[in-house]
Amino acid sequence: MNKKEYDVIIIGSGPGGITASIYTVRANLKTLVIGGSTPGGQLMITTDVDDFPGFPGGIQGPELMQRMRKQAELLGVEFLDENVTKTDFKKRPLKLFAEEKEFSAHAVIVATGASAKWLGIPSEKNLIGKGVSACATCDGFFFKNKNVLVIGGGDTAMREALYLAKICKTVTVIHRRDKLKAQAALEQKAKNTKNISWVWNSVVEEFLGTNKLEGVKLKNIVTNKISELKCEGVFVAIGHKPNTGFLKGNIELDDHNYIVVNDQVKTNVEGVFAAGDVHDYRYMQAVTAAGAGCMAALEASDYIEELKHKK
Repeated sequence: MNKKEYDVIIIGSGPGGITASIYTVRANLKTLVIGGSTPGGQLMITTDVDDFPGFPGGIQGPELMQRMRKQAELLGVEFLDENVTKTDFKKRPLKLFAEEKEFSAHAVIVATGASAKWLGIPSEKNLIGKGVSACATCDGFFFKNKNVLVIGGGDTAMREALYLAKICKTVTVIHRRDKLKAQAALEQKAKNTKNISWVWNSVVEEFLGTNKLEGVKLKNIVTNKISELKCEGVFVAIGHKPNTGFLKGNIELDDHNYIVVNDQVKTNVEGVFAAGDVHDYRYMQAVTAAGAGCMAALEASDYIEELKHKK
């Protein structure tokens, strides 16, 4: 098994992970980013990003991540586009495993982000890829000039609806409450979009169709009335779950499997820090992830400096 040693290893290559790497390598720390088999984080499946500072007129999500990665590479950060399969934080130095490779580091920053949630009903699973999706930017093209639904009422749902409204004939948002949870700017933009309509106080009971989506069965949770709504595509946009499965037993997680932190970015394991959506389920923005990456890197740098003085 190949073994390599680093000062800092960062798991995840979204805004949090890459920002952290820029700070650690500039602190003269040998840095490796293990970016995952699909590197770049959620921004790789985001189109228009107009809320990240420094880009008048906005920037495409993949281009932003490519620029950030290029900056890190030019500074000397090493990248490995594989998944971490196992960690051992009980000994020093800290150990990580990716496929047949073994790595060790004095400090680790976890910035693995979060992935889309599904409703979890049987008919949904049967029709994923056959009209049911969780990514408008991935699959919206296939529904050009068609009638689609978006399920959810938060920022994710509004971003999906706004993106789809540019492509699809109609977009109907299905939400279990009578008001949205999304930030005001997104809500206003969606409500001002002519081909976006709304179904309130309703949940999807069933996805209709066998080999192809034909519609959904809805239940109004106030009246209990059941209805059917025809559509050609459904985009599930009900939030995310943290990518922390590989950490169980090695680090403290909360009831929803987000990393528990104190002092902004410190975990319960000495020398292990967290940055971005992997612990932040409130803000979940590229810029807050980048800020957390900066904080985690500064803490990791201080921690390594203290280790040197103890020797």
